[in-house]
Amino acid sequence: MPEKLQVGIVGASGYGGVQLVRLLLDHPGVEIAFLGAHQNAGTPFGELYPQLAHRIDQVCEAIDIEQIAGRCEVVFLATPNGVAYTLAPPLLERGCRVFDLSADYRFVNLATYQTWYGGERQDTAVAREAVYGLPELYRERLRTARLVGCPGCYPTASLLAAAPLLKQGLIDPRSLIIDAKSGVSGAGRTLKTSSLFAEADSSVAAYNVARHRHIPEIEQICSELAGTEVQVQFTPHLIPMARGMLVTLYAQLRDPGLVSEDMLTIYAAFYRQSPAVQILASGVYPQTKWASGTNTCFIGLEVDPRTERVVVLSAVDNLVKGQSGQAIQAMNLNQGWEEMLGLPAVGFYP
Repeated sequence: MPEKLQVGIVGASGYGGVQLVRLLLDHPGVEIAFLGAHQNAGTPFGELYPQLAHRIDQVCEAIDIEQIAGRCEVVFLATPNGVAYTLAPPLLERGCRVFDLSADYRFVNLATYQTWYGGERQDTAVAREAVYGLPELYRERLRTARLVGCPGCYPTASLLAAAPLLKQGLIDPRSLIIDAKSGVSGAGRTLKTSSLFAEADSSVAAYNVARHRHIPEIEQICSELAGTEVQVQFTPHLIPMARGMLVTLYAQLRDPGLVSEDMLTIYAAFYRQSPAVQILASGVYPQTKWASGTNTCFIGLEVDPRTERVVVLSAVDNLVKGQSGQAIQAMNLNQGWEEMLGLPAVGFYP
């Protein structure tokens, strides 16, 4: 890689942004050419994150489309929902490739986005060309994409658990139940009462029951995989830890004769060319600590012959495979590189 890809990060001061900085600093193919942070413009990045000051001496800048496009070939938008759709169209017009970490470009139907997120969208044509950034399902599309809508953390863990079941027609899709648990970093760096240590510590709580914004995103991809409209029962929970996500999926089998070993064989075959997904041995179930700091999703499962249901467990780091690392994985594919280039596959333990 004689010439490094020039990359910009807009929203660099948030949790998603700092993960991008941390990972891209060790990526052999890229150079960070722009760090944008609206509220922290003019502040050295090393002051915001002193632990990185010895590696990066750049200053956060105001968001300027001409400056970004003039210096960057690829731009990551780690911005709040509702910002990317104002930035992506002019960046695309100027020849940049855009990877959006927010929800703005995850939906085929913009009416669905507006129902769940609000906002006035005038970018229908641009949104139509966006590719959903889950490499395990859309690897070939990502190779030629100009605009990528990177998945949320809950959809990533949920869809990787569900995809083989739906694609192979192994379950009754009406029976799909997803119980999900996330560390508090999933709420972002903005001050929120529910994320305070005194509120979250020593407590587990469900939130946004039956109305979480990731529901339509999960249903959209599940429906595409199943070839029919799918509705899921999805319940998220906040767990008192900084990072990590565990999804437990339940579904009724169409063939009650399937056993756990059969299902593990199916999953191993489905993900045989997916280096970011590890299927665990029979009787082994994933733990969030295994995935912490990595771009790896660990999946374990069990068939319950008594209830004729399958139980699938999926663990990811919500900030890496569930967010920034996955965006880099998509960029790697887009550049024709090995998809795990520069991405950690093994975390610290214990």
